[in-house]
Formats: sequence, C-alpha cells, structure tokens
Amino acid sequence: MSYHTARAIFVSGLLLLPALAAQALSFAVNEGVSYRVPLSEIRARYEGIAGDLSKLLRQPVTIEPVGDYPSLRQGLAEKRWELALVHPAHISIAAIRDQGYSLVAVTKGFTGYKASFLVRADSTLKSLAELKGLRLGAPDEDSITSMMVRATLRDNGMTPKQLEITYTRYQDAVPFFVENRLTHAGATASNALVKEWQEKGGKVLMASKPVPIKHIIASPQLSAEQLEKVRSYFLALDSSEDGRKKLEPTKWKGFEAYDQAALLKLGVWLDVK
Repeated sequence: MSYHTARAIFVSGLLLLPALAAQALSFAVNEGVSYRVPLSEIRARYEGIAGDLSKLLRQPVTIEPVGDYPSLRQGLAEKRWELALVHPAHISIAAIRDQGYSLVAVTKGFTGYKASFLVRADSTLKSLAELKGLRLGAPDEDSITSMMVRATLRDNGMTPKQLEITYTRYQDAVPFFVENRLTHAGATASNALVKEWQEKGGKVLMASKPVPIKHIIASPQLSAEQLEKVRSYFLALDSSEDGRKKLEPTKWKGFEAYDQAALLKLGVWLDVK
C-alpha cells in the first residue's frame, strides 16, 4: 500500500468518526422522584443490560439517569433517547400518545401498583368520602402515586380542592404525617410502607385501582426490526442465568408484555394531560 493510499484511508476514517459517534443510542432510566436513590448508582445498575443491547443493536448504548420529571418530559418530547425506562406511568403514557413512543415492556412485580390510603388504628374514618374537608398526606404532586390518589378521590365524588393535601418529596414521610396527626390520612404506593404500617396496627382505608409502572418505551427513531429485537431481549431476560445476573443489580425480577391500548385507557382514568 502506497503512502498516499494509506493517508487517504486514515483521513477517511477520521471523517467517519463523528458519524459513528452519532450512531450511539441513549437509554434513559428514571426510577421515580419519591425514593432516595443516587443517579450514579442507577447508571451502574444497568451497565450489563447496556452492554447486551450494544451487541444486539451493533451500536453503543449508554445509560442516562434522569432524576426529575421536567427533564424527563422534555427529553421524551425531544425524542432525545431511543430507549427509556420510565417509572411514572403518566409520563410514559403521554410520550406514547403524543410523541409516538412504543411500549416495549413493563416491569414484573409492578403491574399491580396501587395507592393505599393509610389511617391510624384509632381513626373513626370508614370511607374515603369521609376525608372531605380533612387533611391528606401524599407523595410528590407530580408522582404517579398522587395521580392515582386524585383519580381515586374523583371516583369517590371528591376533588383535591375539597380536602387539604400536603405533598412531600419522599414517600416514607407519609406514615409520619399520619402517625403524628399532621394529617388525618396518608397515601402511599410503597408495599413496604403499607406492610410496616399494618404490622404496627395501622389501617388501610382503601386502595386505588392498579396501574402498571416502570415501563420500557422506545422512540419512533428505532426501526421496526430494532424494536422487536429490544422487546424480545427484555421479555426473555429472566429466562437465562446470564440474564438474571444482569437483572440482579437493578432489583427487578424481569419484564413482561402489556397491552398498549389498555395502558392508554388507564391514561384517561389518570387524566393524563
């Protein structure tokens, strides 16, 4: 090979570098706003899955943790990420409905996510309707839990304006409100908090209808072939020892299929804007 030919190949390679870099795919991960999880920890949890996807799609896949909902909404609206794991159902529903995202899968163990209304053991409240005019503690106002709370209040003939709702960033503060009589009731979707509350003698007044959360969605920028490869990968991830090892850091059991039309119907109940 002559010097001039080698030099031409080298220069051509340099010119291709930006194009190759542009082909990298981004996988946004949001695990909610009402839990205390550092973003750096989230990135590390999904490294194994990103490596698998890079090989499967023959393009680098990078994990981008997103810790706040305004940034999540904006990124989805701009189709900044080819893939996203979105904790709050209302945000992924809006992306599917308005930006053309496709539902890839939902997370096993989170298809029956419910908002439970907690009251003290000595509470005289017997129904949700009796909360009218009283105080209710709930997680972040823009959380999926609070979306479910407001939808359930509406189902029971109430609007948020008819009671005093105190919103808090973290779900684990809700039982504290009720226990210390700062609110008459509190709403949480954390099974661990509900179980602990009941073990201490507290009561659950009622629970909302279930909503699946933690959805994996794909941008319309992915081809139909890429979408099916990604869907098949996630649905089969828990069926092999290697896949279960990749899941272990995420703490998820695996992923399962869910009907996109049914999810959009739940969005109507949630009054997703």
